[in-house]
Amino acid sequence: MVMRMIRLGSPRVEGEGIRIGTVRRPPRGVPRTEFASQDWYDVWFPNLAPSPQTMKLGQEAKTPAQWTAFTRKYRAEMATPENCRVIELLATLSHQSNFSLGCYCENEAHCHRSVLRELLTDKGAKMESA
Repeated sequence: MVMRMIRLGSPRVEGEGIRIGTVRRPPRGVPRTEFASQDWYDVWFPNLAPSPQTMKLGQEAKTPAQWTAFTRKYRAEMATPENCRVIELLATLSHQSNFSLGCYCENEAHCHRSVLRELLTDKGAKMESA
């Protein structure tokens, strides 16, 4: 069993399991009934997405200092009790089931997925290597 971090919309791999979209907004121009069949996601879970203000910080980050500011703010959002419980739940489930978490960003290193990967790994998630 393993958890994967993926780019939403990318082709599914064998044994990937359920796809969870950790994005603030659904894909544009795609009917809701086609999200899964077009390899976007099976379940939308915006709770793990950065807030709109934090997402803007990450998208505009051009320097290491700006990226650090985004990371710090996103980590603070994920430190709320309800988000901590979700992260712990996903980390525990990663030992029992295959599933994927994803976002639209092409480069995981410059995406909230990289921070989410660290948070899940810190909680003991069984994660596919990057």
